Amino acid sequence: MTVPETSTVTETPTSQLPVLLLIGPPGCGKGTQAERLAAHLNIPAISTGEMIRGEIKAGTPLGKIAAGVTITGGLLSDDLVNQIVAARIAKSDCVGGFLLDGYPRSIQQADYLSKLLQEKGLPQPTVVHIDVPSAQLIARTCMRRFCPQCGQIFNLLSHPPKTEGACDQCGTILAQRADDCEDTVRHRLTAYEKTTSPLIDHYAAGKYRRVDGTGGPEVVYASILAALE
Repeated sequence: MTVPETSTVTETPTSQLPVLLLIGPPGCGKGTQAERLAAHLNIPAISTGEMIRGEIKAGTPLGKIAAGVTITGGLLSDDLVNQIVAARIAKSDCVGGFLLDGYPRSIQQADYLSKLLQEKGLPQPTVVHIDVPSAQLIARTCMRRFCPQCGQIFNLLSHPPKTEGACDQCGTILAQRADDCEDTVRHRLTAYEKTTSPLIDHYAAGKYRRVDGTGGPEVVYASILAALE
């Protein structure tokens, strides 16, 4: 009697699952690179900024608090952001790994994430730091436009739409976020330097990779892939 072969499924050990962090100042291109990396690695890209903007659009209690803070360029409290992230990475699409875009932004958030990953038996993150000078960031951010219909992001300098003022995907007229003006951007960069820059020292001894973010999106993406190798 011939015994039928039994197929086996080899699962990736949790210690080898990709847990990536993209950090860098506002306007450095984290969103664009996160989307490409997530597709390349077949993992979800989790943007705290997009989640918070969703709360604001829905008019939730958290969204109302967030609206008052973000319009002036401030940052939400660590506790609130931690809760949002913990709930998100508990979802089923994160079992094969995930990428966090814009989180953590403080040592307290980094410590919280480290403990959360340890509790889940996941590896400590590989950190990709996209570094761009402040003057270039201000120019980039003030030129940023978004589609209010499908959420696509454009930049009039580095990634303009094919048709001026219209979304490439759905043709909707593009808009500018209220907080994408020079004064607010400078305030956001000051807040970033104060609260987030210490993360560089925090992660430097671990799996930390610095990438020059001054080039175009294709150049930066190639640099990130090379750094991850």
